[in-house]
Amino acid sequence: QVQLVESGGGLVQPGGSLGLSCTASGSIFSLYRMGWYRQAPGKQRELVAGITSGGLTTYADAVKGRFTITRDNAKNTMYLQMNSLKPEDTAVYYCNSWGQPPLFTWGQGTQVTVSS
Repeated sequence: QVQLVESGGGLVQPGGSLGLSCTASGSIFSLYRMGWYRQAPGKQRELVAGITSGGLTTYADAVKGRFTITRDNAKNTMYLQMNSLKPEDTAVYYCNSWGQPPLFTWGQGTQVTVSS
């Protein structure tokens, strides 16, 4: 059973940057396509960015050019670097496998708040 732990969220001003981390237990992390998701209040959870085991990436239109997803399979960790943050990026950010349905139990997520 893979367990996911997200970290790195916080409060940042518009235009600022944050880096998120997702650490997975177990040695099978490297086998899976993984993704970062977010859920804003009153909205459905959405895929923000995805990465294959080999490092190919995809991004939602809303974050293209501002967010960068990477992974370190040796450390069972995935990252999301978020630059030029906007108030509409405010949400709880989660990681999970990339695909429907996501394969693993959702973690608690990490809150990102963009506000002046």
